[in-house]
Amino acid sequence: MAAKLTHPNVTNGWFRESGSMWPGQSMGIEVNQILHVEKSKFQDVLVFESTTYGNVLVLDGAIQVTEHDEFSYQEMITHLALFSHPNPERVLVIGGGDGGVLREVVKHPQVKEAVLCDIDEAVIRLSKKYLPAMAASYADPKVSVHIGDGFEFLQSKKGHFDIIITDSSDPVGPAASLYQSRYYELMRDALRDGGIVSTQGECQWLHLPLIGEVLTFARRLFPVAEYAYTTIPTYPSGQIGFILCSKSPATDFKQPLRRVSPEQELKLFRYYNADIHRVAFVLPNFTRTALAAAASVAAAAAAADTTAAAEPAEPA
Repeated sequence: MAAKLTHPNVTNGWFRESGSMWPGQSMGIEVNQILHVEKSKFQDVLVFESTTYGNVLVLDGAIQVTEHDEFSYQEMITHLALFSHPNPERVLVIGGGDGGVLREVVKHPQVKEAVLCDIDEAVIRLSKKYLPAMAASYADPKVSVHIGDGFEFLQSKKGHFDIIITDSSDPVGPAASLYQSRYYELMRDALRDGGIVSTQGECQWLHLPLIGEVLTFARRLFPVAEYAYTTIPTYPSGQIGFILCSKSPATDFKQPLRRVSPEQELKLFRYYNADIHRVAFVLPNFTRTALAAAASVAAAAAAADTTAAAEPAEPA
């Protein structure tokens, strides 16, 4: 008989998530049984069956998906981007080894090529076993998979994609580099004209300085960059955001460029619809104020740099 699995984050029948990025709070989910524990080449991997949220995937102690609420995140990070593009034929997903974003991408008949690049094969392997409704997308003939580093992959794909979706974990460990200006430059360069980026953009209740920082350099690199958000109960503070960027100055993320009928929306999506697309960009006053302040500071710094560069050098 196999030994009963244990994990340091599971005690007395409860999984608890806490971390430095959400200080002073903890998320708890009751555990029915631990299904898998593994140290991959890159991170600690835990899969457990919960009493109310279905199977749960945890990486380095942080909840990535639960079967109960994953659709909110997967649908919004995908469809906010794809419904803002006139003809998204080539789509790249970086991260997202659970397959949820791919599942949403291939719902668009315009998509001819859907590529997933994830650094950790363990996430893909375990999702196929324990999250089959999400990982079923791997069987789609449009889908191809590359196991490797997203930075390196982007450098080999200049001007190739219409959409790039970065489904990353929080900016610690293997995902830290995905929140840097250089990474956004690589995504921009891997896009075709008019291409769009959608990335995990953190929580406005917890990470406004980081959101402001990312938007600042994104707006230097792209003519259009916006923050949107969705609700999801098992992410810290029940909310997660997205940074959306476009190479086309004509892109208006706040109005879907394409849409399907309300009847099709009900068949295809559990969370996304055209109305929620629009309101995802409507931000509360505290967020507007903080992001406006960050933009003002960035503009002042840029102006100072321009002035300094224009001043003649003093004679020796």
